[in-house]
Amino acid sequence: MNNSVSNTARLLWAGLRALLVLTLVTGVIYPLAVTGVAQALFNGKANGSEIKADGRVVGSSLIGQAYNLPLKKGQETPEPDLKWFQGRPQNGLGANSVNTRYKLILSGATNRSADNKDLIAWVTAAKAAVIKDNSVPGYTVKPADVPADAVTSSGSGLDPDVSPAYADLQVHRVAERNGLSVAQVEKLVKNHTEGRTLGFIGEPRVNVLELNIALEELTKGD
Repeated sequence: MNNSVSNTARLLWAGLRALLVLTLVTGVIYPLAVTGVAQALFNGKANGSEIKADGRVVGSSLIGQAYNLPLKKGQETPEPDLKWFQGRPQNGLGANSVNTRYKLILSGATNRSADNKDLIAWVTAAKAAVIKDNSVPGYTVKPADVPADAVTSSGSGLDPDVSPAYADLQVHRVAERNGLSVAQVEKLVKNHTEGRTLGFIGEPRVNVLELNIALEELTKGD
C-alpha cells in the first residue's frame, strides 16, 4: 500500500514538473523569443504593416480601403470620391450580423460561378461605371481598356493593390479632379508601381493607399 502511494506521488510530481517545464518553455520562453526576433528583424510586418501619414496610422499596406463620399440622405450605397485612385470592387465583403455591437467587416469572396447572373450583373455595372467615371474631356475609356481587377473583387475582398493598367486608366480623371497635369500623376503611379516579388512571384502592382497618400502630398505641395 505504501509503495503504491509512493509511486503515485512520484508520478504525480514528475507530471507536475513536466507541466511546469513545458508551460515555461512553450508558454513563456518560446513566445518571447519569437516576438523578440520578429520585432528585431521584421518590426513593420510584426506590427501590422502599418502605414502612417501626418504622424498617425491611416491603415495597413495589406488591407484595402474604400474611398467614398459620405452617404446622402436616403442613399444606401455610397458613391466613389473620384478625386482619389479607386481600388478593386469589394463585393465579397460581408457584414457581421452576430455581434452587432461592433461593425465588423467580414472578408470573403463572392462565391459566384462565372455564369452566375448576379456576378454578371455586378461586373457589367462595374465596367460601365469605370468607363463613365474615368472618361474625361480629351480622354475616353474604351471597354477593351478596362482590366479585370477593375470590375472583380479579390478572393478576400480586401486586396490593397491594383494592377498598373487599372492605375494608369485612372490617371486622367485623378489629374483633372485635383488640378494636376497628367504627367505629374503618371509619374506618381510609376514611382509606386512594384514589380514581381523576387522578380518572378505574382504580378506588378500598385498599393492604392500608398498612392493616395502620395497624391495628397502632391496636391498640398501645389
